Amino acid sequence: MAKITKQSEDFSKWYLDTVKIAELADYSKVKGCMVIKPWGYAIWEHLQRGLDKKIKAAGVKNVYFPMFIPESFINREKEHVEGFAPECAIVTHGGGKKLAEPLYVRPTSETIMYDTFSEWIQSYRDLPLKINQWANIVRWEMRTRPFLRTTEFLWQEGHTAHETKEEADAEANRALKMYKDFDREFLALPVLTGKKSEKEKFAGALYTLCTEALARDGKAIQAGTSHNLGQGFAESFGINFLDKNNESQKVWQTSWGVSTRLIGTIIVVHGDDNGLRLPPRVAPVQIMGVPIYRSDDDKANVMGAFEKIKEGISKIKWNDEEIRFEIDDRDEMSPGYKFNEWESKGVPLRIELGPKDFENGSCVLVRRDTGEKQNVKLSDVVEAIPDIMTDIQTGLYDQAKKFQEENTSDVTDYQEFKQKLEEGGFLRSGWCGSEKCEQKIQEETKATIRIVESKSDDGECVYCAEKSQHKVILAKAY
Repeated sequence: MAKITKQSEDFSKWYLDTVKIAELADYSKVKGCMVIKPWGYAIWEHLQRGLDKKIKAAGVKNVYFPMFIPESFINREKEHVEGFAPECAIVTHGGGKKLAEPLYVRPTSETIMYDTFSEWIQSYRDLPLKINQWANIVRWEMRTRPFLRTTEFLWQEGHTAHETKEEADAEANRALKMYKDFDREFLALPVLTGKKSEKEKFAGALYTLCTEALARDGKAIQAGTSHNLGQGFAESFGINFLDKNNESQKVWQTSWGVSTRLIGTIIVVHGDDNGLRLPPRVAPVQIMGVPIYRSDDDKANVMGAFEKIKEGISKIKWNDEEIRFEIDDRDEMSPGYKFNEWESKGVPLRIELGPKDFENGSCVLVRRDTGEKQNVKLSDVVEAIPDIMTDIQTGLYDQAKKFQEENTSDVTDYQEFKQKLEEGGFLRSGWCGSEKCEQKIQEETKATIRIVESKSDDGECVYCAEKSQHKVILAKAY
């Protein structure tokens, strides 16, 4: 099996090695695109299933809209089109003929959806409208990396319409909390949440909220966003309703989404020098059994013991779901090869069982999160599994949380800021609120404001030393 580069030697190479050796994705012949392989797609399926439950629990219904958007729709919201124009792919011919109107390949769905919203919404009785779409997106990226930034990716996008700004505010914050809870509960990701600066907000939004994780190389990664879109799109697309006083009003809207970038986030937050470390909630295989034997008699005994373990596991649940357990019975591969393979793929728990273990009535449990090995009686192994799975899930979160806390620093002046930035991590500082200072910081250091934490006139702007207006989190980012 190929060797994975150490994180300390070259984190970028480590990432690409992990994606390849863990068989998450391959490069496509289409530049900037990827082929998501079964192991990678299975992670997406478990992630999708868990998040979809939370989305539906909020009263949101799934829909599907076309991936082709008429150019005239895109052009109806000036700020929006200016934000996305450089990344758009445009279809000009179809069926051997030039199209009467160019079609944009979906960079996001606001425009195609909101033209339809104007037909669906007529009265306050039609509100709130809450829909979600699982779809693919195309944005013509110049520099790509599997999962983290690709020309085509998979995502979900929620879109809602409301009577008042207060309702839209509540929905934008609800979606943000949903993502934060999901990141913690399913992906074991400790994320910071807050508002984006005006410069960094979604094109066409009133404001943008986001979740931000910290990778092992000290860079920030945006894991999800939630936007209050205000009434700009309602104005452009004529989304009006008659209120209870029979007066015409414009709706207030939100949109929110996460993508396959979450898989990249799992990799860079949890991975180690041996490859992936997957939270059990989204692992394609949660427990892998590796039998060890040389003779046919040994094989019969060991495989017989594994079948009993499998039968026992099939009768229990963890987090109200069946446990995903498999036995690697490939004779052509050595036990050592199997250990390395499933370790690199991030399987949370491994059960090793050989002839001596069988004679002793025990097996060896190996945890991927800590590497800890423990001997457990065969009679006790099934009962022990749920607690171990919970420990692994919470253990990964605790490790990531500790790393984040140890790599978050408060800085007060620009020299200190630049010095700390070279070390990586989140940097908390004062900011005067000027986009000029924000732009200068980015130009000079490549750091951006990830989150505006709060309004604060305590202290000075880290760049210009004028009176601070906000506390912000800055970092270099993916």
